[in-house]
Amino acid sequence: MSEPKLYFDDLKAGDAVETPSLTITEPDVVRYAGLTGEWDERSTNAHTARGSEEGARPVPELLGLCLSSGLGWRAPAPPLAIVAFVGVEWRFLRPLRIGDTIRCRSRMLAKRSVRDGGIVVEGREIVNQRDEIVQSGKVTLLVAKRPAP
Repeated sequence: MSEPKLYFDDLKAGDAVETPSLTITEPDVVRYAGLTGEWDERSTNAHTARGSEEGARPVPELLGLCLSSGLGWRAPAPPLAIVAFVGVEWRFLRPLRIGDTIRCRSRMLAKRSVRDGGIVVEGREIVNQRDEIVQSGKVTLLVAKRPAP
């Protein structure tokens, strides 16, 4: 039996989800840098780490967006039946640092039907352990309609 999913037909404007939290660690940054080639001395040099205090090393900005997408799979709701990522509008408001604990809040802003699915626009906020919004934006997705029985 397949895992339950949320289809376009199941969604309503205003639906909201908050993910569990995740603490960003040195290995997270090293794995990200290894995959992307984004080797920044400030975010990958172990000799300058200071934990989660204000002077802690910064994290590559796109790592927060990547982690927020992954955190969606840990949310208390079934995952969306995503067919394609259509677009992303994103703002980096505050730096993320190693030791920060983040979670993602999503709210469906709009939806419109297309032939075999629907376009869904989600507003997302990445929030740190101090409840500060560190990144935010809109993600536009093509979501499948529920298959006919």
